[in-house]
Amino acid sequence: MCFTEKWGPLFLKVINVIFLIFGLALIVPGVIVLVNNDVVSDKVLPLMKQLTFGGINLGEMIIALCVSLIVVGTFVILVSILGLCGACTGKPGYLDIYGGIVLILFLIKVFAVFMWFDSNAKLQSWMKTELVSLLNNYGSNDLTTSETSTAWNYMFMLMSCCAVNAVTGTTNDFDTSAWITSGAAGSKEIPTFCCTGVTESTYSTYTNTACTDSVTSGYHTTGCYDAVYNSLSAYYIVFIAVGITVMVIEALAVVAAVSNNHNNRYNDTTIDKVEDISKDKKIGKEKA
Repeated sequence: MCFTEKWGPLFLKVINVIFLIFGLALIVPGVIVLVNNDVVSDKVLPLMKQLTFGGINLGEMIIALCVSLIVVGTFVILVSILGLCGACTGKPGYLDIYGGIVLILFLIKVFAVFMWFDSNAKLQSWMKTELVSLLNNYGSNDLTTSETSTAWNYMFMLMSCCAVNAVTGTTNDFDTSAWITSGAAGSKEIPTFCCTGVTESTYSTYTNTACTDSVTSGYHTTGCYDAVYNSLSAYYIVFIAVGITVMVIEALAVVAAVSNNHNNRYNDTTIDKVEDISKDKKIGKEKA
């Protein structure tokens, strides 16, 4: 047997307490991204929904991922409670169900982590290309004319970024946008929303030619691709780290459940045999 009769249940209890904590660790980031991340802000989300990857738009993909983390985290907590019940009561039925569910969760996470590492590089390249393409549709330096332009402008303000690639001068990603090619930009090379300190209430009266015209100072130097990617990667690193850790815990939990269940069945069988031998001896004495 892998675990002694004494330490098996205790180990299983400890594993499931850790399991429960990591269930919470999956829920919290999912909630934080939905509530606080500017990428899924209702001001920027219309733009994210125009980015489609494999038939799924990025906005819905991010929201679905967050919801999935919350659901999986909740499920992990419920499974850990089931494991604690099995460890405390020693009933084989609990441990059979628990071991099977944890094994399925483990296999799902292995597949998810593999798919992430396999598609991450493709996702990065695709996202930058799509953002550049969408920026070509940028046509107005305000928050009322166009949904796409408005979403871009909110992104510039909320995420402190400008264009897709980092702006370094008057030659930048806006050169091929409808805003420049139509002449709507006038003397401006980048939108007012790319300037630092601009807000919803000040953009219409804001003037800083060093930012918008000569592009020498006073503008966000981070490209929006880097801003979006960094915002999401800060969470996905946590997701991956927590996911791999949970996978290790799940593997240990399966081993602990199987071992503890084996011990319980072995003890029940031994007790039954001892009782049968005692009965046989008692019957023998009565016949004698």
